Amino acid sequence: MTSPRFPSATILGYPRIGPSRELKRAVESYWAGKIDADELRSAERGLRLASYKRLRELGLTEAASIPESFSLYDQVLDVTVLLGAIPERFAGRTGYDLYFSLARGNDTAPPQEMTKWFDTNYHYLVPEIGPETPIGLADRGVVERFAEAREAGFDVRPTLVGPVTYLALAKAADGAPAEFSPLDRLDDVVDAYAELLGELAAAGAEWVQFDEPALTSDNLPAARSDLIAAAFRAWQQLAAVDPRPNILVTTPYGDASQAIPALTQTGVEAIHAAAGQLAPFAGSGVDFSEVVLVAGVIDGRNIWTADLGRAERSLQALEPLGAAGVSVSTTTSLQHVPYNTEVEKWDDPELDANLHEWLAFADQKVREVVVLAAGLTEGWGTIADEVRRSEDILARRSRSAGVVREDVRDRVAAVDESLRTRVEYAEREPKQRERLGLPPLPTTTIGSFPQTPQIRKTRAAFNRGEIDEAGYLEAIRAEIADVIALQEGLDVDVLVHGEPERNDMVQYFAELLEGFAVTSQGWVQSYGTRCTRPSILWGDVARTKPLTTEWTAYAQSLTDRPVKGMLTGPVTILAWSFVRDDLPIAQVADQVALALRDEIADLQAGGAAIIQVDEPALRERLPLAEEEHEAYLAWAVGSFRLATAVAEPSTQIHTHLCYSEFGQIIDAIDALDADVTSIEAARSRMEILPELAEHGYVRGIGPGVWDIHSPRVPSTEELTELIEAAVAAIPASRVWVNPDCGLKTRAYPETKATLENLVSAAKAVRGRLS
Repeated sequence: MTSPRFPSATILGYPRIGPSRELKRAVESYWAGKIDADELRSAERGLRLASYKRLRELGLTEAASIPESFSLYDQVLDVTVLLGAIPERFAGRTGYDLYFSLARGNDTAPPQEMTKWFDTNYHYLVPEIGPETPIGLADRGVVERFAEAREAGFDVRPTLVGPVTYLALAKAADGAPAEFSPLDRLDDVVDAYAELLGELAAAGAEWVQFDEPALTSDNLPAARSDLIAAAFRAWQQLAAVDPRPNILVTTPYGDASQAIPALTQTGVEAIHAAAGQLAPFAGSGVDFSEVVLVAGVIDGRNIWTADLGRAERSLQALEPLGAAGVSVSTTTSLQHVPYNTEVEKWDDPELDANLHEWLAFADQKVREVVVLAAGLTEGWGTIADEVRRSEDILARRSRSAGVVREDVRDRVAAVDESLRTRVEYAEREPKQRERLGLPPLPTTTIGSFPQTPQIRKTRAAFNRGEIDEAGYLEAIRAEIADVIALQEGLDVDVLVHGEPERNDMVQYFAELLEGFAVTSQGWVQSYGTRCTRPSILWGDVARTKPLTTEWTAYAQSLTDRPVKGMLTGPVTILAWSFVRDDLPIAQVADQVALALRDEIADLQAGGAAIIQVDEPALRERLPLAEEEHEAYLAWAVGSFRLATAVAEPSTQIHTHLCYSEFGQIIDAIDALDADVTSIEAARSRMEILPELAEHGYVRGIGPGVWDIHSPRVPSTEELTELIEAAVAAIPASRVWVNPDCGLKTRAYPETKATLENLVSAAKAVRGRLS
């Protein structure tokens, strides 16, 4: 065994898309046939080595302080390939063909299901594990990447999803016995990881990191107590492997307090948790003398400059634990934040100066970790100037214009329950049915249509001043007219304007609302090559001008069919933004809700009969601790209802939820009181519908029948089968037919082909029902 010394400063992971989204461009070029496999491998290597070099420059200079956390698409998918846990439908495929088929599907096989990674906006690919699924050490990419880094002069720390978390996030493969759980295969995964540890030791790895966030969550099928018991057994077995590198087990995202005592007894050399979760163990009798505590004191998920004084006190509070060592780290991987604030420039000089002081992206967070590690190892007096500077920044931020607006605060304070309540659905439904006159199984889409290269070029040219506003508006109107004509030609029942004016479903609103700022290079990976630029909510939120009314009215003027007004809901605007940390989140949500309420009132006054308020992040933000669910759902549901309760009974309110496990929040979905709710259901093959039926959900439901995250064009027969499954579980009078999500990332050929099939399938089932 090697020495258990752990570096004094580290992070759990680093963004992997590239500062300018180089990974996205390389992978999509490979998909398009513009580069070959060797060129993609070269691009991967270049990005990895550039990240190591940057992290060394930022101060992570000790051996094993840099995590090797790169992934070409998804860290859970990487473990599926490592273990060879490949569903039978992908048999015979290898290399990139196998990897990307698992992620995106192919002509003959649908991809693996995708859902949210704990309470983040990152999506992972769900493993499919059955009693007969092959599991062993089938891929040695982890060892090869370690050797690659060492050859280039970097001593990195291989980083993988831990065995318990991998299986806890898996689903039982089709055909598995009802009593089977993927966790039944834990011994097989542990054996594969044991073999991997031996190979990493032979390659010279000093430390290896395994992420076990499942131990912090009550939102998984298995009880947390069962997961902790499984982890205790697994890590005892892996700690007994000899030879092997030293092991760091991390517990990010939630509260690890229940798991920490068990982990200290497994024989692993280091345990990570948020510092505030470790300090209460002082005097508890838990023995930390044989483990290094890797203390998360820099938040890996927000973008605000850290209060270094508070972090210093958190680290000092760990001294009574008597640990074998203490190291400074982030609370999570930094994959959830952009790379670097230094490349950003805001037009308002005062806001530019403020945000450069207030914000810390990944690189700035690494520097904060390094500063705190210097205080820990060299004495706290050595960083006194940095601590004072952080305190001064926080004080200046609290006094800055726009951070507090009394008119906004007074309006929120005046909200009562009557503003969150509509008349009963039983009274609304017949009025909406009479007004809309729709056929059974009405067809619609979720909102966005393909954002073509030409649309993006037009928007970029307008932003650069290369075309004037009149030229830009003309181009957007032409695109809307084409989208309306396309839907009418396909005989879609309820239309959308396609959202060509929107760069992103949250950023668009952030650019129009007071209290937000947007970045130019603040990209964060959502899934695979899909990246977003979360907006920055820094001050009190107000609507000072209409947001969407002009485009909705124009689209409606082109057709006699109803056109949905399209808004993003308050929870999703918050979830997909970096939100201020100096005000209770419920108050921030109501500020956003009141701005949207005014927009809904204006849309309704302009004649909109259907208004969709998307909340795809509702389940995503559900706290990992069960005792926090009720409070979260109260403000989340309350903010949605505050925004939408202004609608008249004859105005139909839709909402959309996607890529989450909905079973835990069915009561909350019901409490939203939307007239129609569309949900992701294609990849999961309608598995949510029995739960909705059992719950007694009585309003409209649109279970998605087209998985838009795959380029596949599902056949009419496949879509018909899914629609029939829907009407078998839910009365047909309440079923809508729609895709899983918006079509922004799809191309027009597959969009036209699939919508044609979707409409045909709906008509076929409609005919049989009649």
